[in-house]
Amino acid sequence: MIDREKTCRACEGTGMLADDEGWQYNCSVCNGSGVLPQEGESREARVMSVDENNRLLD
Repeated sequence: MIDREKTCRACEGTGMLADDEGWQYNCSVCNGSGVLPQEGESREARVMSVDENNRLLD
């Protein structure tokens, strides 16, 4: 059974997000794993690159 408390709500556990044009990219909340980080686990902030149309570059 899937533990809904640990599943990433942003990507619904798939690890992928899509913009309004259909471009898919890794979820920035769970880093593409589909599962939220453990309590107390620290993550470094990172600046994301975008192209001229403000699409995220991986």
